[in-house]
Amino acid sequence: MPFEKLKHPLWVTGKPYYDLKSYYRNHFDERVYKVQVDAGFTCPNRDGSRGWGGCSYCDGRGSQLRQQGPLPSITKQLEVGKQLYKRLRKATRFVAYFQTFTNTYGEFARLKQLYEEALSVDEIVGLSVGTRPDSITPEIVDLLAGFSSKYDVWIEYGLQSMHDESLKRINRGHSRAEFERAVEMLSGSGIKLCVHAIIGLPWESREMVFQTADFVASLPIDGIKIHSLLLLKGTPLYSDFLAQPFSLLSRAEYVSRVAGFLERLSPEVVIQRLTAEGYRDIFVGPDWARNKLQVLQHLDHYQKEHDSYQGKIWSD
Repeated sequence: MPFEKLKHPLWVTGKPYYDLKSYYRNHFDERVYKVQVDAGFTCPNRDGSRGWGGCSYCDGRGSQLRQQGPLPSITKQLEVGKQLYKRLRKATRFVAYFQTFTNTYGEFARLKQLYEEALSVDEIVGLSVGTRPDSITPEIVDLLAGFSSKYDVWIEYGLQSMHDESLKRINRGHSRAEFERAVEMLSGSGIKLCVHAIIGLPWESREMVFQTADFVASLPIDGIKIHSLLLLKGTPLYSDFLAQPFSLLSRAEYVSRVAGFLERLSPEVVIQRLTAEGYRDIFVGPDWARNKLQVLQHLDHYQKEHDSYQGKIWSD
């Protein structure tokens, strides 16, 4: 049956999937944008707590703001971001997005102070905390859950792949089982869960990617971010590439895998990202990933041509 006849009522922007803009319109009926903040965290996969060197695709520099010198306060970062989106996007409400590295990896008192500072800023209506599934505790869940009655609260877990062998090869430092336990920890908390997945690991077939899609679709997730694998100078993955070159996905293959991934998800899962961008000064490939808009336009064309849409083959 054509997508237009099956379009979900939550999809208010006309996309064949439940994009973040639709979600914010449904929940706030205003223009809402996420403002990225860098709270100065590191990662347990870098400092020896869980491992060394970080994930193989990560260059380890963190945000551009961090590279410029001492970090401004959370309040200052949010105020600057708010003014930017007010000017460029006519935004009226904002979500504080703790993005850089592992944003639950710290002393509980410090975490509480940082989150509360962010939520005290005018016009902030939500909180999104990026972290790892091995860096969450019941105490932190309770803290974030306490905000959820008043604010839109999300946790973002990096999974990347359901395959333990892939997790080892990219040096994630956690297993699929640990991810599943972290998901279970959120049960009944009122916190929404967004999962990150990578498409383009050179040893993963289409079938393996779709197995990851089926896996996350079987869990109580609320959103997903799909990233294209980027090859960046200075990363362990780049060193591997220099030692033994491997092929990166073409844009056409990437787009077809994204479309297939979306078909396997519930139509009510919020699609927060569909590609990735990297720092220009260290970017190696794939070359097509430099232009995010073209990737999304290609996906739009592919979905129309193949009558592909989120939830097409999903079964609850």
